[in-house]
Order: sequence, then C-alpha cells, then structure tokens
Amino acid sequence: MALPAGAPAGVVVCHPHPLYGGDMDSPVVMEISRACAAAGLAALRFNFRGVGSSSGAWDDGRGEQDDVRAALDHLQARLPAPGRLALAGYSFGAMMAAAVAGAGRPLAGLALVAPPLGMRPWQPPTTLAVAGPLLLVAGDADQYCPASALTALGQALSRPTVTILDGVDHFFFGGLDRLASAVSGWAAAIS
Repeated sequence: MALPAGAPAGVVVCHPHPLYGGDMDSPVVMEISRACAAAGLAALRFNFRGVGSSSGAWDDGRGEQDDVRAALDHLQARLPAPGRLALAGYSFGAMMAAAVAGAGRPLAGLALVAPPLGMRPWQPPTTLAVAGPLLLVAGDADQYCPASALTALGQALSRPTVTILDGVDHFFFGGLDRLASAVSGWAAAIS
C-alpha cells in the first residue's frame, strides 16, 4: 500500500481474473497504483481470495465483491477522517469495481480499465454511486474489451471520460505509459 502523508483520498485497485493468472502484481495494476500515488492518493493493491497468500477460494465473482468491500474498509481505516475512497479495476477487477459501485457504496471516483465487455455475459451497472470522476479506458486492439462496447458503455453512464488508446491490446503492451497518463488525470481530479 502506498500512503502519502496527508493523502485526502485513497484508491483500491482490483486485479484481473484469478483463474487466468491475475494478481496484484500485474503490470497494469502496478501502473494504476503508481499513477494514483504520484497524484498524492493512497493506493491499495490486494489479492482476491485464494490468490497468492490470500485465504479462501474462487467464488465466481460473488465473494470477490466482498474482498473489494473489505479492501475499501481497510484503506478507509488508514486515511485521515473523512478520507474519500475511489475504486479502480483492470479487466475482471473492473467488473468487481463496477459491481461494488453499482451496489450503492458512495465513491469519490471510479476507473474501469479494459472491462471484459466482450468476454462473458456481463451487463455493467449503469447506476453508480460515484460522486467524482469516472474513467473508462482500453486499447483499440483489445480482444476482450472492444472499443465499440466501451464507447457504448460510456454513452450509458453519466459524465464518463472514455479513452481509447491506439494500438494497445488488453495487456497494454507498449501502452502502459499512456494508461498511466489517463489514470493520472483521473486521480488528480479526485485529489
């Protein structure tokens, strides 16, 4: 966890699918966390249940939402009151972040990075408890998050920033710096 002195807000960063090797050390997750910390926000990466040394087992996205809520509670306890909280998620982590934001927990911001809109039947919530900036970002060569689907999601939401990165696939090879730039702008709007 990165906890800059006097951080006015914190971001919980959710990792990609555990059954496909996703964990908190994903280069994309680490880049999101670094961008948030550089903007003066606390940033907490965590492993979903059953990943790395985390206890528990895969729960098909149900218990993983509880993991996100627990991470938010953990970070909230470390921020000066009344610390504001935001969520960021990459791929499967974006699904979990959106689900928690759609369940009504008030957030200072939400960043959905390459949500797998084309991979599995998933209808992201269009009513989100987000008082601050909303970022949707993916590459135009993303095989799991088609740019057209991301744009359509952006049209269904209120006031998002939709960023499509040219020549970037789902894993952001050659595009981590541009992802960091997009997340930096989002994080600066929270702080």
